[in-house]
Formats: sequence, C-alpha cells, structure tokens
Amino acid sequence: LGRSSVARLDPDPIELDVKVALVGGPETYAMLYDFDPDFGELFKVLAEFETEIRRDDENILRYAQFIAARCSAEGLLPFDRSAVARVLEEAVRLAQDRSKLSTRFGDISDIVREAEYWARRRGGDLVTEEDVRTSVYERARRSDLMEVKIRERVSDGTVMIDVQGSEVGQVNGLSVLAIGGHEFGQASRITARVFSGRDGVISIDREVKLSGPIHDKGAMILAGFMNGTFGLSGPLAMSATIAFEQMYGGVDGDSASLAELLVLLSALADYPLSQAIAVTGSVNQHGEVQAVGGVTHKIEGFYDLCATDGLTGAQGALIPASNVRHLTLRWDVAQAIAEGRFHVYAATTVAGAAELLMGRPAGVVDTTGRFPRSTVFGETQVRLAQFARRWHDGPPH
Repeated sequence: LGRSSVARLDPDPIELDVKVALVGGPETYAMLYDFDPDFGELFKVLAEFETEIRRDDENILRYAQFIAARCSAEGLLPFDRSAVARVLEEAVRLAQDRSKLSTRFGDISDIVREAEYWARRRGGDLVTEEDVRTSVYERARRSDLMEVKIRERVSDGTVMIDVQGSEVGQVNGLSVLAIGGHEFGQASRITARVFSGRDGVISIDREVKLSGPIHDKGAMILAGFMNGTFGLSGPLAMSATIAFEQMYGGVDGDSASLAELLVLLSALADYPLSQAIAVTGSVNQHGEVQAVGGVTHKIEGFYDLCATDGLTGAQGALIPASNVRHLTLRWDVAQAIAEGRFHVYAATTVAGAAELLMGRPAGVVDTTGRFPRSTVFGETQVRLAQFARRWHDGPPH
C-alpha cells in the first residue's frame, strides 16, 4: 500500500458542554502549573483536601457513623464497640499522629470489608476487635515478603547486625523502606573510624555517590557540631570516615545523623555503644535532636528483628522527644513495652543520647573550655588533642 491509498479521517466537531475535574497530588498540580502555560487558565479552581482530621469526640462519632453506614450500604455484619475502636486505632496509625485521624476512607473501607469477611469465616454475627486485628495483619502479610527476607538475612548472618552487646564505633541506625504500598522499618549497621589528619568527617557513601543531598547536608552538620564543640581553641586535626555497612541501594534523608554523630563520638572517646538500642533522629549544629518521619515503622521493624531470636529485655529504640506524639505502635509492640520486654527512649540532645547508649556522663564544659575526664565529651576532647599534637609534630623520625 502506498501512502496515497491510506484513508484519511476528518472528524466533525460536535457541541460538548462538560466540566472536567482533575484529582491528584500537590506535586502533580505544581508540575502541571509550572510547565503547562494553559493549565492555570483551564483549571482555575483549586480545592485542597485534608488527609487527616483532629481526633476529637465529634470526629470519632463521625467515624463510627461512617463505619455503620458502610456496613448498611454493603450488607455487612455490624461492628461492635471494640471493633469500631480498633478501626479508629488504625485510622490513627495511617495519620501517624496520635492527635489525628486519617481521611483515607478508601483504605479504611477495605479494612472494614476484610474484617467482616473474617467475622463471617469464624461464624460470628458481629465484627469484633479480633476480626479487625486479623484484617490488618493479613493485609500486611500479603505484601511483606521482602521484609521477611531481610530479617532472614540478618538472622542467618548474611547481613551483619548485632542486637546485643556493645561495640566501639558501631551503632544500629533505623530507616524506612517502601515497596509498593507496604512500608517497614529496617536496621543498618553504621560504623566510624578516626585518625589524625585534616580531612574532617568523610561520608564514604557520599564519596562514592550513594547518598542524596539531604543526607550530605546532615553529614556536614556533624562537622559543624564537632568544630563548634571541640574546635574553639583551634582547628581540629581529625579525619574520620563514616559508612552504612552492606548498604548498596543508596541513602538519603537526615534521620541517621544522630546515629552518625553518636558513632563518631564513640570512636573518638573509645567508649562502646549499646547494640541493643537502635537509633533514629536528626541533629542540628547545636546538638539538639530533631523530629524525623516514620518512627512507628522504624520501631516496629527493629522490634520484629529482635523478636526473631527472642527479646532479651534490654532491647529498644531511641527516637527524638518531639516524635513521641507520632507513635502509633502495633498492639504486640505496645504490649511488649508495657511488660518491660522492649523499650522506647526519647532524646532531646546529643548529650542525652550519648549517655543512654554509652552508659557514661556526656560532660559539661567548664569556664576554661574543657570537659571533665571520664566523660564522653571529655575523652573526645583528649583524643582530639592527641591528634593535634601528632599532626603538629609530624611523623617520628
């Protein structure tokens, strides 16, 4: 067939009177607005929807009414008070804030339907708390294969992570992985080595371009804290390397900066860090611990890892104090904490975090600019002074 033999269609215009509504996230809207000059003219009205609401009596009542209406509309078994309360707990978990309820009603409706299925399966005439709990558990179990595989690799020694004992220059940092719609926390070993030099704090992940800009900013903040705390009388003659061990997919975010600073101080002071307490949190240049995201998933991930070989009663996680309001832990984790088999600690400063993980006082600077001996900051200061003398004197002849 030649080009001339191809039939051509010329559609006729027709009158059309419609309204078009686009639904999407704020990032998509911003991109379209910035790159399409006609977008703002075609879509003049922007309506933003809140993804969470206050957890107050009025909204709790509305949530209960929503569950009842869903059951009535779809012919589902009614929910008893305990089941409604358990759905509300899941709404709080989705909001990741104990003072909020999620408005992700599609996800809530799915939980309601699946809980009703489990109630019918056991032959019940009411949906109970246990049915909702089973629904939530089974929803997570269907997509947790990667999470289980990662724990298996730690348990069999392929991935090296200690959850007992203590080590110098080694700490467990916590992060969140998202695969599809499933999010879970995982622990990573972070290590540090220190020696005399002028290179400062070197992030190995940054040097090989495995880190993102926010992580790199966090690494530079560590240098600011170290210089501001220990370098007032002169420049630091220190080189230090920090690395996420067995991490090959790249790292970003500043939620590991507290762990990185603790592991650096441990290496300098030669004080061991507890491996039973995993760490998440960011820091600023003044040593204040700042909030991060995903604390619930991180704690639950470390709990699951520790529980694989049995809880010792000494294990737990350290989070920023400003994140306590965001904790919406699973019932089994909350129960283990209540029974003293697992622990969650909150820190406001690097000094407080160092005292918890190293079991030593951090130390308070005196009027001469010195920290007391046998403290974390004091021994760090002594080691830095040794490095400075070695650098000044040069290698032995």
